[in-house]
Order: sequence, then C-alpha cells, then structure tokens
Amino acid sequence: MTTTKVGPTIDGPGAGDLAVAGAEVDAEELGQILATTEEFIRTKVIPREQEIADGNEIPADLRQAARDLGLFGFAIPQQWGGLGLDLAQEVRLAEVLGYTSLALRSMFGTNNGIAGQVLVQFGTDEQKRTWLEKIASGEVVASFALTEDGAGSNPAGLRTKAVADGDEWVLTGEKRYITNAPTADLFVVFARYRDADSDGPGIAVFLVPADAEGVSVAPADKKMGQEGSLTATVHLDEVRVSAEALVGGDADVGYRAAMTILARGRIHIAAVAVGQAQRALDESVTSAAVSTQGGTPVGSNQAVQAMIADMATQVMAGRTIVREAARQWVAETDRRIAPSMAKLFCTEMLGTVADTAVQVHGGAGYMRGVVVERIFRDARLLRLYEGTSEIQRLIIGGGLVKQAARRLQ
Repeated sequence: MTTTKVGPTIDGPGAGDLAVAGAEVDAEELGQILATTEEFIRTKVIPREQEIADGNEIPADLRQAARDLGLFGFAIPQQWGGLGLDLAQEVRLAEVLGYTSLALRSMFGTNNGIAGQVLVQFGTDEQKRTWLEKIASGEVVASFALTEDGAGSNPAGLRTKAVADGDEWVLTGEKRYITNAPTADLFVVFARYRDADSDGPGIAVFLVPADAEGVSVAPADKKMGQEGSLTATVHLDEVRVSAEALVGGDADVGYRAAMTILARGRIHIAAVAVGQAQRALDESVTSAAVSTQGGTPVGSNQAVQAMIADMATQVMAGRTIVREAARQWVAETDRRIAPSMAKLFCTEMLGTVADTAVQVHGGAGYMRGVVVERIFRDARLLRLYEGTSEIQRLIIGGGLVKQAARRLQ
C-alpha cells in the first residue's frame, strides 16, 4: 500500500492566513494541530486502511488515539473542552482527514458537525453544560437523526411526530441512514410538532439519549462503500423526553437549526472530498511512475500525463473553492450559496478524479485492496449526503435568481 505523504495541507499560503480576529486558535497552534494529525494519518491510519475495510470498524486503539488528539472535539469551543477551530481552520484539518479511509473522519464527524454544532449554536446553557464536554472528549457519540423516508436533503418533508404531553414530549417515527447510530449515546432528533404554515415548517429538535425507553436501532446497513462507518435505521416508539430536551428551549428553533448546520456541514464535506481527491491523485502519480507496460513506465504515455494533469488541476480548484467558502462563512458574508457551491463542485470533482484514478491504474484499479478502488466506492456517497448535488444546484440557482430579483425591486 502506498504511504505517500499527505498532499498539500500546511504549506502554501500559511496557516496564519486563517487566524482571524477573535479566533480561539492562532496560526502556530493550527500548524501544530495539522502537523500532528497528518503524522497520525500517515503513520497510524494509512497502514491499517485494509484492516478497517475488512473488519468494517475502526480499531479500538485508533479510536482512542483520535480521542487523545482531540479529534472528537476539534470544532467544539475550548470552553467546552474542544480544540476550538473555526470553519476556515477546520477545512484545513478536514483535508488531512479526507486523505485516508473516510470511515475514520465519520467516527467523530457528527460530534463536531451536524450533531455537535446544533448544541454549540442553538443549545441552552444547561444543554451545553450537560453534553458538550462529553461530546468533545469522545465520551459521548452524538448522532444527527434527520433523514427519513421522504425527507432527506429537504427536511420540510419530515413525518416523525412530536406531541406535547404536559411537561414532556412524545416522539414517534423512524429515521433512516443515520451515521453512527449503532454506537451513538445521544440522538439529535428532528420532529414535526405541528403542520407547516405561514409561520414556519413546524419542526423542532430534541436531545434523545440512546438508552431512552422506546428507542431502538436496527442492524447496521450494508453499504456500497465506506466500510467502518456504520449507519442504521433508528426507531422512535412513543419516546418520552422532558421539556429540557427541546433544543434551545424553543420548538421553532428546529428548522433554522437544520438549515444552518447542513450548510456548514457542506463546506466540511467539500474539504473532505478535496483530501480524498488528493489521495487519488497521489496514488495515480505513484502508479504511473512505477508501473510499466511493455517495459516502459505508464507515466511516459502522454495520454496518462494528460489525465494526471486534469486531476491535479481539479484538485487545486477544489481546494481553492472550499477555502474561499469557509472564509466567507467565518466572515458571515455568505452562509447559503457558497457552501452549496463548494459541496457541489468538490464532491462532483472527487467523483471525476476517482474515476480517472481507476483508469490510470488500469485493470489493477478495479481490484479490491487497491486504494483507488476503495476511493471510487467511498467517494460516491459524498454526492448524496449533506444534500444531494441536485439540491445544491437548486439552492445555488434559486438563490442567485432571488438575489437578482431583490436588486431589481
């Protein structure tokens, strides 16, 4: 297995470019975090990628090492025991994490992203005190329970019900394809508490412990790829939770929370796609340099060189767009269209690069145990979750048209 050094992450325009006023992590600290994580990926994880795939799980020692590095809380504020990276800094780390088996990042991705950020941005002080330190340390695995039949990229179609009963809420429904559900300690559950109307979609968010009565998790799904990242269906059968479980203490927070956190997550996934594309490129360059056809290195073929040139150019373009989208998020200049642009471009780019990587490898690229074969399968999911490519196009196109209409009024 190739153990090429992780692609450009720390060099180039410096980490200091991402240290903005008020950031919890300065340039030097960010550089240390990136370097330490890169060393962990290169020396500890990459040599065991096949073990992860064959066993369909992250080995316990790697899970503990990730905890020790603070990776379960890299985006959680330092106040709650996390590393405190802002999104512009986080995408640099996501590129490093994306360089290896995507199951590793998935193990702690929900703690930092679509589950943990709901609490960071919308939770009450008491909810933060109760959960965030445990989430940041990895003691608690938080899982984002939004998707269900008929409601995936667009949460407005939710059918899971939340009914107020005195000082409690009763939740009933079924969630599908929930990442980390088999190992979760806490579910961040989205449920409809009233019909949608002119006042809003009527969606609330609840904190539901995995051991609550009425919660059950089906066997792990069997997926095309991403072995080691577990998803499953979650059943909610008249699950009772207290009023304190309502995120933000306000039922109307839910839909806004979903839209905000999904948009933020799209930039993160775009950065992961860049890291995975860099790996596919590096594997292809190495293969072209050492593999021969008729005694001649495959890489001496101009057609192969052209494919590698296209891959490298696409990776650079992806890296540029995701870092710009993250910069705009932190600056609060665009938190809707730019995230969708980054997610659309980078995940589609990864699909193209992964396909080309298999082509550069020839027949070997179709064989199990070859890195680019795994990347080809793993990459396909990134165009589906956190909002499909089709949904991103609707957000981008519709958003631009609305902006133009407002300007012309």
